[in-house]
Amino acid sequence: MEDLARHSGATVRTIRGYQDRGLLPRPERRGRANVYRDTHLSRLRQIAGLLDRGYTLASIKELLEAWDAGRGLGGVLGLVAEVERPWSDEEAARMTRAELNEKFGGTRDDAAVEDAVELGVLVRLPETPDEFLVPSPQELAVAAELHAAGVPLLAISGHLRELRAQVEHIAGRFLDFTTEYVFQQYLDHPPTDAEATEAASLVRRLRPLAQQTVDAELARAMRALATRYLRRHLGETAISAPADAAPATTSPGPGPVPPPGPAADAEPVPLPAATVRAVRELVGAAHIAAFIAAAAEREVRARTMDALATRR
Repeated sequence: MEDLARHSGATVRTIRGYQDRGLLPRPERRGRANVYRDTHLSRLRQIAGLLDRGYTLASIKELLEAWDAGRGLGGVLGLVAEVERPWSDEEAARMTRAELNEKFGGTRDDAAVEDAVELGVLVRLPETPDEFLVPSPQELAVAAELHAAGVPLLAISGHLRELRAQVEHIAGRFLDFTTEYVFQQYLDHPPTDAEATEAASLVRRLRPLAQQTVDAELARAMRALATRYLRRHLGETAISAPADAAPATTSPGPGPVPPPGPAADAEPVPLPAATVRAVRELVGAAHIAAFIAAAAEREVRARTMDALATRR
């Protein structure tokens, strides 16, 4: 047993535990000696590999019993390998500390680096202390762009933590959904080689669907929400425009902006030229007046409702 432990990397105590659970065949008895063969060593390596992949000892026992019954483990291990391979075509890269500093404005920020290491955005390389592995260069590039636009690094990492929790929730829901309707038939019993191979094929087919769905829904949400944000903030700018602001007629723009309605009810309102240009780009010249009037009306209503609520 000591020889087996040395060759396999398992402890004697672990080997005894596997034997007691029925995971490892008993050794051949020769006189007073117990003889372990290559089959025992192979079995220990199989168990270690399945444990690394997150299987419990109970599920490993079922798989090994299926193997012993002649049903094979090749398909199952192929399925495991399919699930564990990268879910993106992106390749990791290496970056020195000097390159990292340059990418983020040329200044050294140890706190931000430690935060990035904690998040896994950067991975330290023990053999080269001044170099990092970057699992997702695309994610790091996004952080660099945000920082260049004026977002503090610690704010970026805080946002990533929040985003990661939400994305992991989405991933979990997608897995629950596909397991219920697609994969449960393969997982409620130790699958045969053919079943595991079929499940691996389904994983390959469904692999891109989660990202495609999230990409499409994120694009839809960003378009809707970004437009809403811009309208809201432009409306607030229009409402709070200073009385001495330059009228739109004195700068590039469509001229004074009256609210919709009869011409007799129109009253010119001075607006910043930049606001008028931004609204024109958003809704077109023909709708500038209606847009700003609607934004102002919504703000007035909101403030009226707030005032009523505070009188209770």
